[in-house]
Amino acid sequence: MKLVAVFLITFAALAADEPGFQPLFDGQSLKGWKLINGKGPGYDVKDGRIVCTKEGGGNLFTEKEYANFVLRFEFLLTPGANNGIGIRAPLDGDAAYKGMEIQILDDGDAVYKGVIKPEQYHGSIYGVFPARTGFKKPVGEWNEEEITANGRHITIKLNGVVIVDADLDLVKEAEVLKTHPGLANKTGHIGLLGHGTHVEFRNLRVKELR
Repeated sequence: MKLVAVFLITFAALAADEPGFQPLFDGQSLKGWKLINGKGPGYDVKDGRIVCTKEGGGNLFTEKEYANFVLRFEFLLTPGANNGIGIRAPLDGDAAYKGMEIQILDDGDAVYKGVIKPEQYHGSIYGVFPARTGFKKPVGEWNEEEITANGRHITIKLNGVVIVDADLDLVKEAEVLKTHPGLANKTGHIGLLGHGTHVEFRNLRVKELR
């Protein structure tokens, strides 16, 4: 069976249980996405997955902007892998600051031991809100994640567990607000924020909220 047919069957099964969701990835191309600051091949499409390559990376953004939404996807990490999900991000500048970056990280790898801060662990709103830990599957297995951005409320679920429940209005520290102006954004692009490590994504779909 052709990969596109497999993708359509898979998404049709998901859509039956997820009314209102639309695919962000057609399973065979990067149509609807735009690579910014890519290095080397950046991202490949293989077997219905978006693969961030070790030789590349960069930011792969949706062409469309999203304000309030629920984003669902699956990801697979390799040892030491580092990526991120940009939300409400502009196409220029560093999405972790000019937008928001939700960490995608093998934070249990030895390379990060004693180096990263609590707000840098997987699922955290980078540099701002730390995530609860201990809910990722082992490296090499697929994880399910859901990011909800509804006004000033950001919720992140990992494998069915809420790991972040953040009210952006609670951020009052002047230095944090200065460093992360993207916290004030009402809309922007969704992106995969690669750092030259191998990470795979599949079943990316989004539901816009009123």
